[in-house]
Amino acid sequence: MMDCQEEAAPVDDLLNHPECLTELRLFRSVSPETMALYLEECSVRTIAPDEVLLSPDRPNHYFFVVLEGALQIHLDSVDQQALTTLGAGDCVGEMSILESKNPSAYVMAVEETRLLTIPHDTLWAMINVSHAIARNLLVILSQRVRSDNRIIADSVVIMRQYERKSVTDALTGLYNRHWMEDMFRRELRRCRISQKSACLIMVDVDGFKSYNNDFGHLVGDHALCCVADSLRDHFRPTDLIARFGGDEFSILLPDTTFEDALNVAERVRNGVEQNNAGQVGTEGAALTVSLGVAEADTADSLESLLERADAALYRSKLRGRNRVSR
Repeated sequence: MMDCQEEAAPVDDLLNHPECLTELRLFRSVSPETMALYLEECSVRTIAPDEVLLSPDRPNHYFFVVLEGALQIHLDSVDQQALTTLGAGDCVGEMSILESKNPSAYVMAVEETRLLTIPHDTLWAMINVSHAIARNLLVILSQRVRSDNRIIADSVVIMRQYERKSVTDALTGLYNRHWMEDMFRRELRRCRISQKSACLIMVDVDGFKSYNNDFGHLVGDHALCCVADSLRDHFRPTDLIARFGGDEFSILLPDTTFEDALNVAERVRNGVEQNNAGQVGTEGAALTVSLGVAEADTADSLESLLERADAALYRSKLRGRNRVSR
């Protein structure tokens, strides 16, 4: 990266042929005579590829119009991906005029670029004299605002995608433990305040270690996905489902009595056994789950509720697996 050091060149060729500037957006419908009044106060600057024209750590006193070449705008660093690319006819440096502050971004040449350099005072004088220049500058600024809004909207979409990935288990598509610990606490608090019942179900895939050891990790991953699909089919949209970790899943059922939760858990157990028989990729490999159910009381924290549901799950394992325990 190089800072722009090159001295500005005179604008003799533009003074001799000011009509060529009428093709630029800033000077559209502006008479050559009007432009000639102020061109002597301007200059033409040529910068090489990778040279920095504007940066947040340097004040700027000029408005630049790209005559030839291309510039890129970078938000935080020139090493980051460019927000946009500007070509012939585009302008930069307008925010320094409007806000009287240092530039808010880095502007760097992509290739050798020629720029018409207009001092701020000269630009204000041109605006005062020519309504056409004032109108053209307003159009340029409004287009820049629309472009910035589009970039912001795209960034919000990307940010939401990252947020979604940060709370989603990549294998099963269910929410992960990080999401669970936050959302389960919130829902338990809501149920406690509204004096509603809530139950927690812990689910564990039976013999999961043997799937990985005997049939390979791909079969084990498929088994987890089959269980995740069954969980989605058997719970309400208001129920909170998450992959707790490994082959364990946790489900919080708000506004649900203990007996209803036990019945739901039994339907889930039966559904996994019936719907996934022979579906894990290896003939004769039965897919079953064990479940433990616990009801929240007013003194429960998430940790204590998880501990009791996990203890119930362990009792299902001791009793022979593929069953529900309280």
